[in-house]
Amino acid sequence: MTSLPSPATALSADEARRIALRAQGFLGAPDRRSGVPGVLRHLGAVQLDTISVLARSHELIPYARLGAVGREAVEAAYWTGTRAFEYWSHAACVLPIEEWPHFAFRRRAYRDRPHWHHDLPSGAYDQVIKQLRTEGPLTATELGGAKNKGEWWDWSESKIAVERALMYGEVVCTERRSWKRVYDLAERAIPDPLLHDDLTDAECLRRLVRLAGEALGVGTRADIADYHRLKGEQFDAVVADSGLVPVAVQGWDKPAWADPRALETVPRGRHRTTLLSPFDSLIWERARTERIFGFTHRLEAYVPRPKRIHGYFAMPLLAGGRLLGRVDPAREGTTLVARQVSLDGAKAVAPMAQALREAASWVGCDAVRVERVDRPELTPDLVRALT
Repeated sequence: MTSLPSPATALSADEARRIALRAQGFLGAPDRRSGVPGVLRHLGAVQLDTISVLARSHELIPYARLGAVGREAVEAAYWTGTRAFEYWSHAACVLPIEEWPHFAFRRRAYRDRPHWHHDLPSGAYDQVIKQLRTEGPLTATELGGAKNKGEWWDWSESKIAVERALMYGEVVCTERRSWKRVYDLAERAIPDPLLHDDLTDAECLRRLVRLAGEALGVGTRADIADYHRLKGEQFDAVVADSGLVPVAVQGWDKPAWADPRALETVPRGRHRTTLLSPFDSLIWERARTERIFGFTHRLEAYVPRPKRIHGYFAMPLLAGGRLLGRVDPAREGTTLVARQVSLDGAKAVAPMAQALREAASWVGCDAVRVERVDRPELTPDLVRALT
């Protein structure tokens, strides 16, 4: 194994935290002029998820950075025209359209992979492509039905075929209707200059490692590889030529790399106070979140109710560059309900109230009701701060 180069820069833990916050768009003036498309380009990936409490996660991501943004602005940034595409990155993500060529390595891997999970009768794939070619963009239902009569994963032949075509890159999602994908042929939806798989795997990986390093500001091998779900050995093969530079971070027991531009200036500016989606890229990787913020983050939506600690969709509170608590929200008419609030002491009361009021206003609620606080003695203070 090749030895790692000696880091030229040493960072304190606080410097690394601030670099990470700035890289993710939480420190400094928000780029309102670029809006949601700018957030997407800056982050390089926005995770999608079916859960909707305050809003769906892909709406919460720009909200957390820009403040109140309309749903129409989010939808336009992700699915109107040729700004973005959906693909498998960290998970199912919206990605900037200009990165289409850099996922050629993954499209090739899917094409070379044996067909898994679902069998597909001969001719079914070609039939879906033919139907899209002749009829234009269609949902899975319009292609012949999304499911059979079994469980939710019991996809129909047309659904299997079109999802396989999506992974292969022959089909893209051009729109969401009631959260259903609308599929079209990539040759119609992707701009001609981008519609190719010409880049080698190494070229793709080098670009994605650089993008991940820029989006994180500073990170370990695992941090940076996890951003687009690359393998450790894929990271190892290209990091030396990625443009990232090795750094040493106080308290980190593993080597780290940083975006060299992030090291040029000291991170300064206004800290955002906001609630974070559990799927926000600032807190994607649990070990990184614990290392940088001393905060254990876990999505409990799929944990049986009796075993949940913080709630179904607990949203961490970011304030002053720290994670100071979390809240499990719900909506009842025009009331935002804080079903369960966890606070890191009295210092978290005011920012939690601020974040709850702003979130309530954003989703059209005119009141906030607190049901439970993990530190009951802080309940009166929180209720007063909300009035």
